[in-house]
Amino acid sequence: MALKFDEICIDAHDATALGAWWSEVLGWPHDVDDDGDVVLHAPPGAGVNWIFISVPDDKVVKNRIHLDFRPDDQQTEVDRVLAMGARRVDIGQTGDESWVVLADPEGNEFCILAAED
Repeated sequence: MALKFDEICIDAHDATALGAWWSEVLGWPHDVDDDGDVVLHAPPGAGVNWIFISVPDDKVVKNRIHLDFRPDDQQTEVDRVLAMGARRVDIGQTGDESWVVLADPEGNEFCILAAED
C-alpha cells in the first residue's frame, strides 16, 4: 500500500478569516466545503489543497511544523505579507539567517526564504 500526500489541514480559531487571508497571500481561490471548512485550491503544480478547520482554542505554542516559501524577491514578499497582517516573530534566530520568520494573523509561523540565485 502506498500513501499519497493529499492536503494540508490547519486548525484555526477563525477558519473563515484565516483561510481568506492565506487565499489572498497565495493568490489561490477558496470556498467552503460541506463540513464548513475553508478549502484553498492549489493551482496545478503548486502542491496540495489547504483546508482550514475551525477549532475552539487559540494557538499557544510554537508550531512543530511550518511552511517555507521561496519568492523571486524576498524583501518584496516580506513587505507585502507584513502589510497584509503578518508579523515578524523571534523563534531564536541569530540574525544571520537567509530566511525571515513571520506569523500569520493567528500566530502560525512560516518562513520566507531567500530567492534562488
